[in-house]
Amino acid sequence: MFNPAISQLTAPPVAIVQNWIDAYDGTHGPLIDLSQAVPGYPPHPDLVTALASAASNAASLSYGDIEGEAELRQAYAEEMMRIYGHDVAMDHVLITSGCNQAFIISALSVAGAGDTVLMTEPGYFNHDSTLAMLGIKTASVPVLAEDGFIPSLDAIEKAITSSTKASQIKALALVSPNNPTGAIYPPEHLSDILTLCHDRGVWLILDETYRDFIAADQPRHQLLAHPGRDRLILLYSFSKAYCIPGHRLGAVCTSPEAIKEMAKIMDNIQICAPRVGQQAIAPMIKSLVAWRQDNNEKMAARADAFRQAFDQIDGFEIAAMGAYFGYIRHPYQDTSLSVAEDMAKLVGVLIIPGDFFGKGQEQYLRFAFANAEIDAIKQLPERLSALKI
Repeated sequence: MFNPAISQLTAPPVAIVQNWIDAYDGTHGPLIDLSQAVPGYPPHPDLVTALASAASNAASLSYGDIEGEAELRQAYAEEMMRIYGHDVAMDHVLITSGCNQAFIISALSVAGAGDTVLMTEPGYFNHDSTLAMLGIKTASVPVLAEDGFIPSLDAIEKAITSSTKASQIKALALVSPNNPTGAIYPPEHLSDILTLCHDRGVWLILDETYRDFIAADQPRHQLLAHPGRDRLILLYSFSKAYCIPGHRLGAVCTSPEAIKEMAKIMDNIQICAPRVGQQAIAPMIKSLVAWRQDNNEKMAARADAFRQAFDQIDGFEIAAMGAYFGYIRHPYQDTSLSVAEDMAKLVGVLIIPGDFFGKGQEQYLRFAFANAEIDAIKQLPERLSALKI
């Protein structure tokens, strides 16, 4: 009756865990929501004002350019140059309705039904379900806790060459800083991965949704100057750094030739990204650099509080953490899905179970510590110690 590519998918993971909220009776205090990755602070007042102004602008009511507002594309290109120190032009940029759409468009531009995209396991569940909907196959690159959940070159090469139809492997999809583990892939390692991908005729799709939360003194990758950059697609979300997830705004940065192909897809999916957010964000990219850096430091403080909290909790172990997430090994025999449900219902801590991020993740839980104030994070030792399973 229904499309089997859709009916075989699980319900949205975030919706599943949010259904547990009403079962919590408040015994341990207000719910601590560390599930969906949303900024735990409001957008800058200037951005709120700009959004209101753009919403009242009649020009925002009409269709815009398929690739995005020229002002935003130019501002984003300049931002990429500021961060990475390499030339990026407006024609390297396409604006999308959120980073999930950026991934859909990128995947469709390089792979078709029956082709294969490599993904890490654990991996971001929306990427996996997106490819399943499109009829694009996936193959796994296992990443291990003992390696800091960073994919090894050997594992990637094995995943490429072990296929009987290696020519059908079109792309490798990575997320760094990683979702769910938080792991930040070293710049030199990313360069080696791109070299491998280019040599094997495979695209590297790198989702950098959480890049604004990498410490300012940490080195950045040099992929935009890499000889294999013609096989590189960088994805971004404005949701986290600018606190506007409801406005659904993302970006793709790749070659002008790839942008032209993606524009064909964008025209058929949505025509153009919502114009209100584009018009408001464009001038804010440059003007809010200092504000975003302040928030970066705020996230670092929350990360420190998170580490200190888990130092006080017996049985739970930080397997990995980074810019936004902590990936925690729990001490129970039950699956992570069962543990997460009990955690929400019994002690009021809402997180995403590792089961949703791939096979072999039953022992892990993802905490989005950036969502919560430090005072809430400090409550975790008492609450998790009270959890009786």
